[in-house]
Parts: sequence; C-alpha cells; structure tokens
Amino acid sequence: MTKRTFGVIGLAVMGENLALNVESRGFPIAVYNRTATKTKDFMEKRAQGKDVKDAYSLEEFVKCLERPRKVLVMVKAGNPVDKVIQDLKPLLEPGDMIIDGGNSLYEDTERRTKELEATGLGFVGMGVSGGEEGALNGPSLMPGGTDTAYKELEPILTKIAAQVNDGPCVTYVGPGGAGHYVKMVHNGIEYGDMQLIAEAYDVLKNGLGLDNQQLHEVFAQWNTTDELNSFLIEITADIFKYIDKETNTHLVDLILDAAGQKGTGRWTVVSSLELGVPIPTMYAAVNARVMSSYKQERVAASQQLTGPTGKYQGDVKEFINKVRDALYCSKMCSYAQGMALLKKASEQFNYNLNLGETARIWKGGCIIRAGFLDKIKHAFDENPKLPNLLLAPEFKQTILDRQDAWREVVVLANKLGIAVPAFSASLDYFDSYRSASLPQNLTQAQRDYFGAHTYERTDKEGIFHTQWTQDS
Repeated sequence: MTKRTFGVIGLAVMGENLALNVESRGFPIAVYNRTATKTKDFMEKRAQGKDVKDAYSLEEFVKCLERPRKVLVMVKAGNPVDKVIQDLKPLLEPGDMIIDGGNSLYEDTERRTKELEATGLGFVGMGVSGGEEGALNGPSLMPGGTDTAYKELEPILTKIAAQVNDGPCVTYVGPGGAGHYVKMVHNGIEYGDMQLIAEAYDVLKNGLGLDNQQLHEVFAQWNTTDELNSFLIEITADIFKYIDKETNTHLVDLILDAAGQKGTGRWTVVSSLELGVPIPTMYAAVNARVMSSYKQERVAASQQLTGPTGKYQGDVKEFINKVRDALYCSKMCSYAQGMALLKKASEQFNYNLNLGETARIWKGGCIIRAGFLDKIKHAFDENPKLPNLLLAPEFKQTILDRQDAWREVVVLANKLGIAVPAFSASLDYFDSYRSASLPQNLTQAQRDYFGAHTYERTDKEGIFHTQWTQDS
C-alpha cells in the first residue's frame, strides 16, 4: 500500500472538509474517527472515488502514514485533544508531528508544545477560520508551535489555504501557543464586528424604520465600498432577503434573539484583562451575547420598564450614511484594540508576531476577511512599532473626518432607547485614547485615601501618600 502524505483524526464537518481539501490538492490522506460508523459513512459518501485510506484503529492509521508523519487532530477542544495526544504518542517516532486544528485555549497549546517537543515530536497549534466552506475550499490558517514541524507542513498548508493577491492565507505565526492566540483574538474581533453590524441593523430598523428589503439594499451597497466591503457585510445583505418557505416571511424576523458563544470571545476578554490591554468593543460584544440569553427576563422587564417612544424625524437617506460612518469608525477601533492586544501578547509571551503578516493572512478565507485589511497590513509594514492602529495615516484622518456622524448616531440611539453598547464602547475608546488627561487622578486620590495605595504627581518625581483627614 502506498503510504499516505497526511492524516486526519476526527470526522465532524470541519475535519471532513479539511481532509477533502488536502486530498483535492494532490496529497493522499488517511482518516480515522473514534466512532467507526462515522468513518464508514464518510468513505461511502463524501470520500468515494478519492485518494483516501480509512483506518479503524490508531495503530492502523499511524502505519498508513509516511515519515515524518503529519497528523491533524480535529476533535473538541480540551480533554479530548489531550486524550488523542496521549493515545498517539506511543505510536509516533521523533520528527513526527501533531497538528491541533481546533479552537484550543492558547495556554493548553503552550503546555502541549513543551511536552511533545521534549519527546522529539513536533506540535503545531493551528487556528483555522472560514467555517465549513472555508475548510473545504480554502481557510485562513494560523499555525504556531514547533517551527521545524511547520517547515514540513508548509507545502501542504500553502496549497490548502485561501489564496489572495499577495499569497496564501497562511504563515508561521510564532512559537508555543502563538497560532491559537492569534486565532483567539481573531474571534474576539469577529465578536466585535458582528455586534457592531447588529447595532447598525437595530438603528436602521427600529430607529429609521427600514424594512428588510431596504436593509438588504443598504448592506449590499455598503459591501461595494472600500470601507465596509467584507464577508460579514456580504452575508448580512443576503440574510435580509431570505424568505422562510414554511411561513413565506423573512427568516431573520423568526430567529430568537438569544446569541450563543463557544468561549473564544470570553477568553480574549480574560487575556486582555490579564495583560492590561483595553478592548472595550469586544467586552461589549461578549456582554451583549450574555444579555441576549436573558430572553425571558427581558420580555418580562419590557412590560414594566418603559423608555423613549419617539421616532427619527430627519432625512433618512442622509442618516443611513451616518450609520455607515459610525460602523466604520467603530470597526476601526475594534481592530485597533485587537492589534494592540496581539502586540502586548507578542511582547509578553515572546511570540515575535508580525502584525502586518497577521492582517495579510486574514484577507481571505476567514470570517473577518475585509477589504480594509490591506490598509492594516500596510500600516504595520510601514511602521512595525506602531503603538496603535488609530495613529496610522490610513486611519487617523478618516476617523477624524467622520467622528461627528459617529457621535450623532450614538446620541440618536440613546434618545430613542436603542442599546448600542459596542458603538458606545468604541467611541469611548477613541475619546479615552485621544485624551491627554483622564479623571483617574481622582481615582488615585480615592485609593490613597481609603487604602494608602500612594500616588505620583505631575509636578515632581516620587511616590507620595497623604493623610487626607489631617493634611490640607
């Protein structure tokens, strides 16, 4: 039997699609799933006629693979990944490598990389973005971990990744958990993007009175612009025109307003707090999903807690453009926060991240792919030490020119009682970042008053403490 170039463990939809992607690029593969019926079903249906070898034990699976063995693990994050690794380790030899393509916590990836490298095995924690379609046709790949393992994988990964004008959407991200860290922050930005779009929708629908056909037209038009052209805007336009066949009404209006989450957004928030990097747009997005889950309480509260009942009285077409500007400005702040978090993590964990290259590999395949990622790449290529994306020439003047519209949208939403937590958080981030003085001088005085935490002064060097009830 001809040895297989690549192996995949785990045949849920993402695993199947990545396996078929690899095979379609000319690499013979072997597959294994803990449940044998799943493997048989895959072979009889989707893998029929393809260069795929099925295995029904890990021993058989490993024997199918050429050296150095390349094994992609696509199982649920957490203990299932550790279990597969423990079962695989005795069957592998030095130089072989395991790739974790799930949404694992970067700290787990750090641990696994150290443990496996100590035994002579390679470990690659690889973020994969693009959903089911991306996995099959070309995702954005964010591999980190053992650099020598990446070099062995590179000929395969560059073929299966999404292809854009300046190359495949994959690069070696960095050591240890770097790949999964970058994927985690990607997902945090994704949370922010989705919440900002939802808030724009809320203002357009409930503030300006647009119906679904008008919403489709607005988002479709926005997707033609340099500022907002993106996968998420594109699919949003599609969603507004979809008619449910059972009820002959727009499906979006029938979907329960309780959003789920799988943890990566929350992990991003936790990491930002640990590293001391403000990412308020992402905080707001995570909180909005949590708030949405309180559906029954919100319905009950809506019967008792009243708010404004007015409607917008101005030029609707003109205000739609202001919502567009507010969305773009808020989106810039969200990406600025994500890049600032990556920068700090790179310094803290010695990842040596290339932020320009990170933006480049997000240009295709992934959920946050967007036209303006070219501008982000250019900004960090021009100045790798750029402290914040808002200071880049590509963005600074744009946000200064559009901030009045942004403020008007937030004010109108507040007047109409429409919650816009991510729009507001983004604007607060902008106003805080551009402020030479913040009111935390008072916070420091309070901390010193009740806890003798000390403070610094603006007029002289040193650390000071005051007996506030005695000194004057």
